[in-house]
Amino acid sequence: MVSGTCAIGIDLGGTKTAIGLVDGNGAVMRSLRRETNSGGGPSAVMDMIAGAVRELRKGAELNPVGIGVGVAGQIDAARGVVRFAPNLEWRNVSLGSALKEATGLPVAVTNDVRAAALGEWLFGAGKDCDDLLCVFVGTGIGGGIVAAGRMLGGCSNSAGEIGHITVDMKGPLCHCGKRGCLEALAGGWAIAQRAQDALILDPAGGAGLLGLAGGRVGNVTARLVAEAAHAGNSLAMKVMEEVAEALTAGAVSLVNALNPCRLILGGGVIQGAPELIGRIEEGVRYHALAAATESLKIMAASLGGDAGVVGAASLALQAFS
Repeated sequence: MVSGTCAIGIDLGGTKTAIGLVDGNGAVMRSLRRETNSGGGPSAVMDMIAGAVRELRKGAELNPVGIGVGVAGQIDAARGVVRFAPNLEWRNVSLGSALKEATGLPVAVTNDVRAAALGEWLFGAGKDCDDLLCVFVGTGIGGGIVAAGRMLGGCSNSAGEIGHITVDMKGPLCHCGKRGCLEALAGGWAIAQRAQDALILDPAGGAGLLGLAGGRVGNVTARLVAEAAHAGNSLAMKVMEEVAEALTAGAVSLVNALNPCRLILGGGVIQGAPELIGRIEEGVRYHALAAATESLKIMAASLGGDAGVVGAASLALQAFS
């Protein structure tokens, strides 16, 4: 990438959208956050993004070469089409062409987690590494795979759906419709659901957790479960122990299959319970093949909430510089 150039990166979520002007060194020079009016349909979201892009460009010293957008969903990158984005309730939306028309800038579209993985690879914990695996554990679980210096897309551009590797074939039902996915055992929504179910069966054992939730089982979130576990609540600790076991099982399978030099762990669940990294590393070192772990480093993602914006902008810089 050429120093002195810049691009706009957009991390488009179902409720919030982060937009940033990013230079060729991965630094976010300006940034905005906007509510995502998904209820208004694609046109309302396009209008919001176009307005934010105009605001970012106003008075900027550098002219962006283009726009990169990361969207939580299935993407046809070649055409810039969002095939399906469940949080936005979009199907077959021509995001790339619509944003190009609205902003006058070329647009590249990718999956949001793959964008975050690209950011970590180029400018974060994966810098200067050609074989790595990023796993982001948030409300859902996703990732990005870099092999021999190339981000893998797969035959139909769905590589990196790490949350849907099968950990337990008879396990809980996932939102994807299958059973026993890693996400259904360790994603944020699954952690909340598991804790809520446990509270109904054992309200006394989860009294501390219920207190954090204002006395309402339905208010229990993954963040509250992690807080209660840190405070020593036995029910929450049991849930987080099961989460650590599931993440370890998934990580062992991925490390054995892909043999990365680095396993980078990020996302809201990891940020709220950073001790999971140590637990996962201990399990991987014990259970995975020695040949797959002898050069492996397991570490936390370093870009935090900027990873998606930086990665999306990097995609645009690669495509349009």
